[in-house]
Amino acid sequence: MTDNLIKVLLIDDHDIVRLGIRTLIQKNEDMIVCGESGTLEGGYKVIENIKPDVVLLDMKLPDGDGIIGCRTIKKLSPESKVIILTAYGEDSLIVEVIKVGADGYLLKNIDSKKIISSIRDVANGNKILDQKVLNKFIDMVKNKDKNTDNDDILLTKQERNILELISKGKTNKEISSELYVAEKTVRNYVSTILKKINVDNRTEAAMYWMRQKSLF
Repeated sequence: MTDNLIKVLLIDDHDIVRLGIRTLIQKNEDMIVCGESGTLEGGYKVIENIKPDVVLLDMKLPDGDGIIGCRTIKKLSPESKVIILTAYGEDSLIVEVIKVGADGYLLKNIDSKKIISSIRDVANGNKILDQKVLNKFIDMVKNKDKNTDNDDILLTKQERNILELISKGKTNKEISSELYVAEKTVRNYVSTILKKINVDNRTEAAMYWMRQKSLF
């Protein structure tokens, strides 16, 4: 019975990496590897047939990179969560990964238990960043914030409530239901929030709010 299991797709061109992660996942009763590929194209074919809950995606692949891969995966299967698993932690990559809607960005030297917990977290709608990567992102946001006039103070209580729910991976419909407001109203709030805090999308907004909470 696999209906309640977290279906994980592995896309990495290193056989040994896929073997290690597959072995790790097989030790957990709440998840299963539903497919593997060493290329993006191979991964896309799996996604078209089996909509995975979580995709573990390498940043560097023979036929493209994780940025292209994540963007395409989100188009093929919007409900699938994508974790970029890579040896690279460059600032520019962090920004691009967040912009294309990745749900997680982890370095390959991360503890094996963290990989498993991250799969569970993103499957439940949370966003995950490796602590080292998060620290870099926080520094970048801090520098960006220097060009604004303490934008967090400009947020209303309702906007803060919505930001909190966005950081938990909630959709506009779910936020609408939880806060008892129209979905159109939520969309308007989200648009206003993005402009106020000077970010481009919900993932960046979630990371911004995580930083703000860490300062409280």
